[in-house]
Amino acid sequence: MKNTIRLALISASLAAGSFAAPFMAVGDGAELFITGTLGVRSDDNIFQAKKADSDVIFSINPGVDLTFGKNSQLKGNLTLVDSFDNYSDNSKLNTQLFGANFNSKYDDGKMKLGFTLGYNELNQNTVDIRGLTRRDVFNAGGTTEVEISQITSVGAGVTFNHENYKRRSYTDSDKLEVPIDFFYKWTPKTDLSVGYRYRDYKVDLGSDSTDHFFNVGARGEFSPKLTGSVHVGLNTRKLSKGGDDTQLGLDGNLSYELSPKSMWGFTASNDFGTSPQGQQQKNFSLGTTISTKISEEWAVNAGIDWRAIDYGTRTDDNFGLNLGASYIVNSNINIAASYKYTNYSSDIASGEFKQNVFTISANFRY
Repeated sequence: MKNTIRLALISASLAAGSFAAPFMAVGDGAELFITGTLGVRSDDNIFQAKKADSDVIFSINPGVDLTFGKNSQLKGNLTLVDSFDNYSDNSKLNTQLFGANFNSKYDDGKMKLGFTLGYNELNQNTVDIRGLTRRDVFNAGGTTEVEISQITSVGAGVTFNHENYKRRSYTDSDKLEVPIDFFYKWTPKTDLSVGYRYRDYKVDLGSDSTDHFFNVGARGEFSPKLTGSVHVGLNTRKLSKGGDDTQLGLDGNLSYELSPKSMWGFTASNDFGTSPQGQQQKNFSLGTTISTKISEEWAVNAGIDWRAIDYGTRTDDNFGLNLGASYIVNSNINIAASYKYTNYSSDIASGEFKQNVFTISANFRY
C-alpha cells in the first residue's frame, strides 16, 4: 500500500510537469519548483530519555513543489519531499522518509471550499512518542463555507487521519472529525458562531472513544491590531469499554500586531486525547510567540509553550522554549537557525527528561 501511494503521487507530479521544462511555468497559472534543505542539528537527548544519549544529525531533504491557480479562484499546491537523516554516532538510526501533501482552496466570495490530502513517513519524537518511533500517517479532509445571507453563513468539514506504527507497544489509530458552525456577522470584520464537532477515535490498544464538542465562538478582526478565533464550550467523551467524562472545551488562536514589523501570538486549548499507547488523556496547553522582522533580510522569533497531560492517576507537565532567526540570502535561498529546550516532568521518575536541540539549515527553492 505504501509503495502504491508513493508511486501514484510521484506519477501525478511528473505528469503535471511534463508539459514544460523543470523550474518553469507549467501551463497557464501553474509553476514547478525544485526545493531542498541542507541542515545539521545537535541533539543532547535523541531518545528523550531519563539517561540522555547525544548525537549530531545531518539532514538532506530534496523535493518538488507544484503550485497552480495563480490569480484565479481555485488555488493549490502539491509537494513531494524525500528526507535523509544521517546520525554521526548512531548510524543504525539513519532514515530515508517520504512525504507528499496536496492542498487546494476555492473562493468566489460567496462560497469557500478546501481540500487536503497527505501521506508522511515519520521518525520524530513527540511528547507522547519516545525513542524515534517509525510511523506512517495518512490524512484527508475537506471544508466548505456557504453564505446564506449578507450577515449569515454556515461552514462544515470532515477530516480523516490514520496512523500506522512500526512498534508493537504503540497502537494504530483512525480518527474522524466532523465540525459544523453557524456564523453571524456581528461587525463588518467580526463573526460570532455557534458550533458542534463530532469526533470518533478508534485504536487497537485501549478503548475507542466518541467526543462531542458544543461551542460558541468568535473570529475575525477584534480590533485594528488583534485578530484570530476563539471557541469555548462543553466537551464530552464516551468510551466503548464503558465510562464517560465531561469538561470545559477550549480552542483559541490570537495574533496581536505590536508594531508594523512585530507580531505577538497566543494559543490555548483544553481537549480530550488518547496517547499512542492507548491511554486516555485530558490535555490543557498554552503557548505564546513573538516574531520580529529586523530588516528586509533578518527576522527573529521566540516562544514558550506548556502542556499539562492528565492521565487520571497523575498529571505530567511539558515545558518548551524556542528561539530562532532567519536570513534571506535572495529570493531562492534562506538560512535559518534555532534552539529548542524541552523539560518534561512526571510523577513517574523514569519518564522525565530534558533536551536541548540546536539546528542550522539552508533552504532552497528554484
